Amino acid sequence: MPLYVMPYPVIDPVMVQLGPLPIRYYALSYIVSLVVGWLIAQRLVTRDAPWGAVARPSARSLDDLLVYVAFGAVLGGRLFYVLFYNLPFFLANPLEIPAVWQGGMSFHGGMTGAALGAFLFARREKVLFLSVGDLCCCVAPIGLFLGRLANFIKPELWGRPADVPWAMVFPGAGPEPRHPSQLYEAGLEGLALGLVMALAVRAGAFRRPGLTSGLFLVGYALARIACEFFREPDPQLGFLFGGATMGMLLSAPLALAGGALIIFALRRRAGAQLETIHG
Repeated sequence: MPLYVMPYPVIDPVMVQLGPLPIRYYALSYIVSLVVGWLIAQRLVTRDAPWGAVARPSARSLDDLLVYVAFGAVLGGRLFYVLFYNLPFFLANPLEIPAVWQGGMSFHGGMTGAALGAFLFARREKVLFLSVGDLCCCVAPIGLFLGRLANFIKPELWGRPADVPWAMVFPGAGPEPRHPSQLYEAGLEGLALGLVMALAVRAGAFRRPGLTSGLFLVGYALARIACEFFREPDPQLGFLFGGATMGMLLSAPLALAGGALIIFALRRRAGAQLETIHG
């Protein structure tokens, strides 16, 4: 047992009750991240300097991009959770599949769904899918940061038992102090990765389509794998082979894909148009 344990700041997961409708921090994190991300994306596409000669979506079309990405993220996040995290339960209780308000979303699935939405949007707007992906990846850490804070408030996805001075006893997790791994993820996947994205855009990464997306994928995968060493595995899955977790398993391909995108982008002339790669 640690000499000191940080008290868990119990916060009502319902921010405000509007009659029969509860407004939860979890749902609010999705809404705020989408709106703030949309506002930042609006500012980015109206500036010529970050893009150079590379075509990008119009500011007006970003309203539609928000819808495409939001629907894709929710559908993909739920589908991946059902398939990879709790399939036996949902096979026995299929009516629970659409009950996303009860929790149970996968970021890897949400990202896959959002990418599909961005692909369809790019195809419709006749702009490079990689450039649309770069724009989305640039603002994605906002959602990661707020989402992990919502996990902490709920609380859920807590860490493994720990003897560090900042360990906490989470409601519903037993009497053992645990790592506040949600905050580790908020720091690495949200703040640190967001800083990397900001620096990349400032350095002209948008001029090489796919570079920002590749940096995001590698950065997220490494941050997620690192945090998985402190996070308690999902109880219905536990540890997989060799002590790996499902989060690690799903993150490894992202790192490989991100590395391939970085190499692809850096091998092309800055500002080159990828005529063959459209949505």
